[in-house]
Amino acid sequence: MFDPRIDRHLIADQGEVVIDEVRKHWAALVSAVLELCGGIVLLLLSGFVPVEAWWLPFTLGTAVAAHAGWRILDRRLDRFVITNMRVFRVHGILSQRIATMPLARILDISVHKPFIGRILGYGHFVFESAAQEQGLREIRFVGSPTQRGLTIQRVIQRSGLRGSGGRQPERPPQQSLPYRDALDPQSTQTAPIDLPWWRVDG
Repeated sequence: MFDPRIDRHLIADQGEVVIDEVRKHWAALVSAVLELCGGIVLLLLSGFVPVEAWWLPFTLGTAVAAHAGWRILDRRLDRFVITNMRVFRVHGILSQRIATMPLARILDISVHKPFIGRILGYGHFVFESAAQEQGLREIRFVGSPTQRGLTIQRVIQRSGLRGSGGRQPERPPQQSLPYRDALDPQSTQTAPIDLPWWRVDG
């Protein structure tokens, strides 16, 4: 029930494959874990208060622990996926939300590594795209952000999208040029030869 099932979101008939599936760095769970500990402390206090007031710390502790558990599960199910065709994010517990961006629309990727992130090994992705996609503007708490940023750049480069606006440059038609038979310098016969378009001069 709580598996994001990334494979079912792939366009398998078009040959889409997962290059990298990014889970939240464990640092994203720290605040939720601390909240959970606070809820447990409140639950324990319910045994040390007057009998007529036990329900107050018990109720607060239960609410805090439940909220913390929800936050932890939400972060565990938040996935950022890099494929050979696009990047997309899947998140949500009861209702699942998906945000996607084709590689052709990615103009730039910035990696922000705060001081504590440099120590713990995480950072945040900021995408600049041709059309800003809701949910993909910023991806937070990415482990090994530099390496994963390079992975996206390599995928874009191999797709032939970088620097061409997503289109391959058009090749001019091949030209036939005369050449003289090198084996017989006295020969006046000519024949056409097709040269590669980048070798044609003038």
